[in-house]
Amino acid sequence: MKYFGGCDVGSTYTKAIIIDENGKIVADTTIRSKMNAQLSAEAAMQEVLDKVGLKTAKDLEYLIGTGYGRNKVPFADENISEISCHAMGVHVTNPEVKAIIDIGGQDVKGISIDTDGTVKNFAMNDKCAAGTGRFFEAMARAFEVTLPEFSKLSLKAKNVIPITAQCTVFAESEVITLVGEGKPIDEIAAGIEMAVAKRCFVMAKKAGATDSITLTGGCAKNDGLKDAIEHVLKLKVVDLKTDPQLMGALGAAEYARQKGLAKK
Repeated sequence: MKYFGGCDVGSTYTKAIIIDENGKIVADTTIRSKMNAQLSAEAAMQEVLDKVGLKTAKDLEYLIGTGYGRNKVPFADENISEISCHAMGVHVTNPEVKAIIDIGGQDVKGISIDTDGTVKNFAMNDKCAAGTGRFFEAMARAFEVTLPEFSKLSLKAKNVIPITAQCTVFAESEVITLVGEGKPIDEIAAGIEMAVAKRCFVMAKKAGATDSITLTGGCAKNDGLKDAIEHVLKLKVVDLKTDPQLMGALGAAEYARQKGLAKK
């Protein structure tokens, strides 16, 4: 059996996947990114190699690096942008999905997918951390809860307390003030989710989303954000059967499979 790899070195988390020649996932991992992108790539890849019983990345037929630190994957045969890899990852998971909102650690992207899994169009917000994974970490910190706990807070809110600040630093300060005033934390959380959903609205429309969309990245696991996006965008958010945080690595592995088999 031949194996192919994808390594997605993000600013917050690093993901690695190995698939077989039929495209089936045989190993995957998600680890917290280290300060050094190369060390992150090496640690994540070693985990999946160990799971398959391979010694080094050289035992793979082909490997592609992607993500924020894609140029720091020393054993990659080549690297491809995370935008292309997320599109391909979603395509092989659910070919019917044609639009993505990818919320990474430091940016938000809207991506439309062509019929072959390539990128048809995209829009990106990388000028501000508001609405990104780092933003949600700051909000959870302000509430003194974990990210999973925060993601469900807004689901029971009867009202929405708007968050006016666009900057992560100012938004965190605003939230702390509201909590200090004794405002219901579920309603504050609902305001945060709604503010992020409105930012996603622009990305989704620029990417050409029409009837449905899916979320990728770690923030795709935020149930409150999913509900807010469906409310703001008036689109159905499609759940992926594979972990949405792995889409970049999966797309990279699929590109590796295509290129590896083609060179034979």
